[in-house]
Amino acid sequence: MAVNTKALFSNFNLLQRGTRQIWSLSASKQRQQEAFKHRLIQYRPASSEASPKWRREKVTMTSSEAFVETLVSHGTKNVFGIVGSAFMDALDIFEPAGIRFISVQHEQNAVHMADGYSRALNRPGVCIAQNGPGITNFVTGVAAAYWAHSPVVVITPETGSLTNGLGGFQETNQLPIFSQITKYQAHVCSPNRMAEFTDRCFNYAMLERGPVQLNIPRDMFYGDVSAKISEPLVVERSAGGPLDLKRAAKLLSEAKNPVLVAGGGVVMADGVLETVELAEKMQVPVCTTYLHNDAFPCDHPLWMGPLGYQGSKAAMEIISEADVVLALGTRLGPFGSLPQYDFDYWPKNAKIIQIDIAPRRLGLTKDIDVGICGDAKLACRALLSEIQDRAACLKTSTERVEKARTIRQNWEDELSKLSERGSDETMSPRSALRHLEQALPKDAMVATDIGNICSVANSYLRFSEPKSFFGAMSFGNCGYAFPAVMGGKLACPARPAIAYVGDGAWGMSLNEMLTCVRENIPAIAVVFNNEQWGAEKKNQVDFYSDRFVGTNLKNPSFAEISKSMGAQGVSVTKPEEIKPALDTLIASGKPGVLEIAVSKVLADPFRRDALKIPVRHLEKYKKFV
Repeated sequence: MAVNTKALFSNFNLLQRGTRQIWSLSASKQRQQEAFKHRLIQYRPASSEASPKWRREKVTMTSSEAFVETLVSHGTKNVFGIVGSAFMDALDIFEPAGIRFISVQHEQNAVHMADGYSRALNRPGVCIAQNGPGITNFVTGVAAAYWAHSPVVVITPETGSLTNGLGGFQETNQLPIFSQITKYQAHVCSPNRMAEFTDRCFNYAMLERGPVQLNIPRDMFYGDVSAKISEPLVVERSAGGPLDLKRAAKLLSEAKNPVLVAGGGVVMADGVLETVELAEKMQVPVCTTYLHNDAFPCDHPLWMGPLGYQGSKAAMEIISEADVVLALGTRLGPFGSLPQYDFDYWPKNAKIIQIDIAPRRLGLTKDIDVGICGDAKLACRALLSEIQDRAACLKTSTERVEKARTIRQNWEDELSKLSERGSDETMSPRSALRHLEQALPKDAMVATDIGNICSVANSYLRFSEPKSFFGAMSFGNCGYAFPAVMGGKLACPARPAIAYVGDGAWGMSLNEMLTCVRENIPAIAVVFNNEQWGAEKKNQVDFYSDRFVGTNLKNPSFAEISKSMGAQGVSVTKPEEIKPALDTLIASGKPGVLEIAVSKVLADPFRRDALKIPVRHLEKYKKFV
């Protein structure tokens, strides 16, 4: 999705002459607002007038019925997992309850699908598996959801309560396994409490913004209970403390070079429009945090691009000169502000205002001057009300906006040169990423795996709508992207769903193409084939004298494997082939693989700070330096 920067700023300057000097009245913004209406789904209970008797008073039912009816009460339409006898009594009544069970190939991917589903809809995703080995396979997916703040309800059937601790078949102590990667854990100790604990897990997943565990001994699915099924709990969030909001407003009003940093909390709070309005009111350039490229519309003139690994040099340059930084809806994760392009860009002398819903994150990684525990959307509204006298800030706005325009255009020009095909016949990774950017439909959802090429995509992924980008976030596990975007596709079937995956990581999730075919989920995997584990190979280049251990790959044709599974498969070797191939795959309405052969060119390592030049003392190892 290429953006004509000059045209955007020209349009912006014309709007400055109107009676109301904000971009929000433009036709493109009005279209955006209409698009947001059906995308920003609110998590609210159903009307009590239409609710059945058991949502108004206690009724006799089985504990399996209480469990399933609580799922229904919380709007559950899809549950991801692998069938198991431990929960089969409840599974048997999913279909009449209106719940679709998505049978996957591996339990880890069930969690990733629930994660992507939750991020696309801003409501809980649900996964379930067989006790023991099925549940231990959940661990990586739950950890990824924890660091993505995704509201996933992880249902873990357990060995029977009367035999627990005897070392029976498929038995393990399941609660300690997830204790450090969940926001809340519940253990159903009686069938009579099934509905209560199930309801609480859904509520806490949304209130605490993260995965929760519902542990259910398999015998708890049986027996008659007297239960009332509760509606979802709705808790109104706060904008933050009024005194701190006044302090923040004063700092912004007096700033000469303010910069706004929009994070994932903006998307989770459905606060993108309010963020746009605040940026326009103060004429503040906006950067997005690492892997939250959809937190501010890329077609807005104040957008500067993402920070973090292989992000926008324009964003880094503009924030390096800031005197006040408003960090909105972000924990300011340390990995997202490491030096890039040999540039330590985080401003050392700026006043930092951090707004985040999680109080423990305030000031955790950066020194801050004002910390506000609040909802990003409501905090924006409060700041819009508080900021009255903005003369000092607006005095430098013309120069500030023009400088931002120049910096951004310079970066776009540099990025275009970096993305040229190169002299050899093989397509460069950046050339592939640029052509993919230009080929992506505007309403596409994209998920990225971790890895060298997928991470370089940070420079090229631009979104005009929120809930469009699902990154692997700071847990950074391979195999995340494809199942996550499958979940996104089930949540929003009208939107194209595309995963960016390296050839190494694709081996961890290609089996889910079988799930796509079986369940009719038309998700697309873009697989970059350069026959190497690129991120780790770059470390061996820079620190270990090109001694390649475990980083070279010999790949089959991933497109042909996809076809053998009953899906689509296309291989391309030239940049100009990318758009027609992607268009064809999307138009087919079927799942598929777009395999792109790229050169072995590698970007800088992720963590140059995490490695040291090797030292060897023993004679037999001295040449390994």
